[in-house]
Amino acid sequence: MSRFNFAVLGRAAPAIVSVAASVGTPTVAMAQSSPFLTGATALQSNIISWLTPIAVILIMVLGGMAMANRMSWGWCIGAILGIAIAFGAPQIVTWVRGMFGV
Repeated sequence: MSRFNFAVLGRAAPAIVSVAASVGTPTVAMAQSSPFLTGATALQSNIISWLTPIAVILIMVLGGMAMANRMSWGWCIGAILGIAIAFGAPQIVTWVRGMFGV
């Protein structure tokens, strides 16, 4: 019967742990960000930050027009749909991509 030499294991333990960590987590070790995705995310956040006060002002104008009895229902429905599409665009894209399996 042979005996196992634990001194060899003690010297090799840091190397074994580092290899196991790098093999066990390849996504973390190889993670890189797409420049297109970074730019698209920045553009999306800029558009949302611009659209927020515009949507608030639009709702205020529609309320004033409704109080003056000068509003068409088409404008109101168009404003609601436009705001829903503008602020729900990421969810809409995710939903459409899920429908087509992309």
